[in-house]
Amino acid sequence: MRTRLGLAAAGAALALAAAAPVAAAPSPPPPPEPQLTDQDVAAAVNRLPGSIAAGMRSTGVPGLSVAVVHDDEVVYLKGFGVRRTGESGAVGPDTVFQIASLSKPVSSTVVAGTMKDPSEWDRRTELPGFALKDPWVTGHVTTADLFSHRSGLPDHAGDLLEDLGHDRAYVLDHLRLLPLSPFRASYAYTNFGLTAAAEGVARAHGTSWQKLSADTLFKPAGMTRTSTEFSAFATAPDHAATHVKNPDGTWSPRYVRDPDAQAPAGGVSSTARDLARWMRLQLGGGTLDGKRIVPAETLARTHLPEVVAQATTPTGRPQFYGLGWNVTYDDAGRLRLSHSGAFALGANTNVTLLPLERLGIVVLTNGAPVGLADAIAEDFFDTAEHGGPTTDWLPLFASLYAQADRANRSTTDYARPPSGAAPPRADSVYTGTYDNPYYGRATVTANPGGGLTLSLGPEPERYPLRHYDGDTFSFETAGENAVGRTGVFFKDGTMRIEYLDEEHLGTFTRQQP
Repeated sequence: MRTRLGLAAAGAALALAAAAPVAAAPSPPPPPEPQLTDQDVAAAVNRLPGSIAAGMRSTGVPGLSVAVVHDDEVVYLKGFGVRRTGESGAVGPDTVFQIASLSKPVSSTVVAGTMKDPSEWDRRTELPGFALKDPWVTGHVTTADLFSHRSGLPDHAGDLLEDLGHDRAYVLDHLRLLPLSPFRASYAYTNFGLTAAAEGVARAHGTSWQKLSADTLFKPAGMTRTSTEFSAFATAPDHAATHVKNPDGTWSPRYVRDPDAQAPAGGVSSTARDLARWMRLQLGGGTLDGKRIVPAETLARTHLPEVVAQATTPTGRPQFYGLGWNVTYDDAGRLRLSHSGAFALGANTNVTLLPLERLGIVVLTNGAPVGLADAIAEDFFDTAEHGGPTTDWLPLFASLYAQADRANRSTTDYARPPSGAAPPRADSVYTGTYDNPYYGRATVTANPGGGLTLSLGPEPERYPLRHYDGDTFSFETAGENAVGRTGVFFKDGTMRIEYLDEEHLGTFTRQQP
């Protein structure tokens, strides 16, 4: 209620305003209008087969599936190539792919579907075993904070624990040991932060994340081949194996990526046909085939910028992150939503939506990221908006992925010991059991034929150590976050592993015999 003094002051201000001429406040700019015609979209669709074929020839990626929706219709749906090299099974619209981080906007759709009001995104995340290093942040971090990567957790927090074989419970329980950057003022992409939020939502509803996803989104939307469980992907008769590129340029299905530990962030598998239905739901404000599946307001919240993800981009416009979505605005002021997915062990995907134009494309591939999925999506929108590509997108995205792959590699070439390298000491100086509060136990053992082996993880992965210089050794890393050869440094009863030490948590202490 206003006080009498407040009313008097307001009246005096109004009187002064009436007595003095004041320039009218500028009107807000009008909202953007749709600009694309059916003919524009048709031209982009007609270009797709040729651009896809050219991209697959250039990269060698074995298989791809794509869907385009416009004005609530699927206007293109097709598969290309093979599900697995060396076999004849063709990719089709119903081939199941691992979609990697494209799981994030799918999962934010699930969470939006559990809510009645957008403010529910701002509820504190509560999950047994989950805490952050700062108790105050733990007490205030919300679903929105974790879905927008603004919790303060470092980039890809917990991913190396998953690589070593630790399960979800272990990873979430050990995030409390990681240093934090400023809460809600910094962006760092974290699969397990988002996973904690999603698991917290499922627990609040008394169910599992898998069942919540199926009951809230997949079943109501008719996404019959979509799942959050690796077993469903692996046992699907029509599924695309993941492939990596060999040194000779060929592709092979050498690895299997089980992302169950981070299912909400990267564990969804789906098809182009199912994701076309999901894109129609997104562009329809939560409705599909005349049926309300997700509340419009809670879904719209996922499309809003929550944090600046990149202040400077090649276009000169900042990049934002919403709730499971990359959020940008183009030169015409139109909202643009996108997300890529990438498994170094063999998958690359992209979804891009232009909601004002009710236009979207999803591209699924069964090859490690070389930029093909992203390039096809950008080429498509370029053609729809400008009549043709404004640049050659494939080399651009290929260079970005290659740059990311090189980012965490050691600056030391451990394959080439320095001239005059000091010999190692006796094996007994290095062998033993080592403990680390974050990564767990490690052992170093002497091989019967000579040399040392490092064992890491709960079901130990074994890595032969190669001597480099004095008390420094190296080994070849493995898994989704492999970075080539990394150093192992022994000193005064400790062992520091280089690629595990980015957050200064990579030192293991030798147990006393």
